[in-house]
Amino acid sequence: MLFKTVLAVIGSKDQAADIHRAIDVATKLGAHLSVLAVDLSLPPTVGDYPVGTAWLDNRVEDIKALHEAADKAKAACETAGIPFDLERYYTEKAFLADLVFQRSLYADLVVMGDKTRAVSAILNSVVDGAVFDAQRPMLLLSGADKPVEKVKTVLLAWNSRAEAGRAAREAIDFLSNAESVHVVLVDPDASYQASGGEPGADVATFLARHGVSVTVDQLPSGGRPVEDILRNHAVEIGADLIVMGAYGHSRLRERVFGGVTQSMLENPPVPVLIAR
Repeated sequence: MLFKTVLAVIGSKDQAADIHRAIDVATKLGAHLSVLAVDLSLPPTVGDYPVGTAWLDNRVEDIKALHEAADKAKAACETAGIPFDLERYYTEKAFLADLVFQRSLYADLVVMGDKTRAVSAILNSVVDGAVFDAQRPMLLLSGADKPVEKVKTVLLAWNSRAEAGRAAREAIDFLSNAESVHVVLVDPDASYQASGGEPGADVATFLARHGVSVTVDQLPSGGRPVEDILRNHAVEIGADLIVMGAYGHSRLRERVFGGVTQSMLENPPVPVLIAR
């Protein structure tokens, strides 16, 4: 496997499932696990000045919860017997993306569980720091996911754009070790400028040279959202993993109006690997 360092970002609440999934991923990949335990401090409002004891007490409780979560994560890693390192940060939202960026530079893969992703401010900061700034692939996990070594069927969402190509390259180990890979195009553009005349043929040939068993699925949307098409097709083919490019539109547009990436970030049907 090409993934030798896995960065797991965890929060301070209900983090047990997230850290155990991250340990599972690092173990199966034979990778070093770098754990970043974070929580966001709430700045005082104008009415809190001068700062009152209630606001200070809340910060103390938050810091205590973060340290407890980090200690539990450390114990879980030690019990698993894997190589790891761990850092904890109680910081403001404005600084979290840069912290994630600095750590992501030295990781091959960033993982997040559903409990951590449920905090939208943390999720958005991790996406900004890891996927956009450090340009690292991110694997979205949940407590019900299959183990990494049991990923047999992969859905590769394809639209002949740069982010989709990067996602395919970043996930090449997963793709080449899978039993089948479905390259899925929704309402494909058959023009030579867009998809080479036969949508999906070029990427299928590229993947086949890596020993990937490829099936190209061209699907009509019928006016339905693309994310719904991908979700339904993932269920139909029994996909264990979805690989896709992140944010074909701007981050602001997707976060305000929604989009395929934002939908998958918030509610992935199966593990999803995204790259930009």
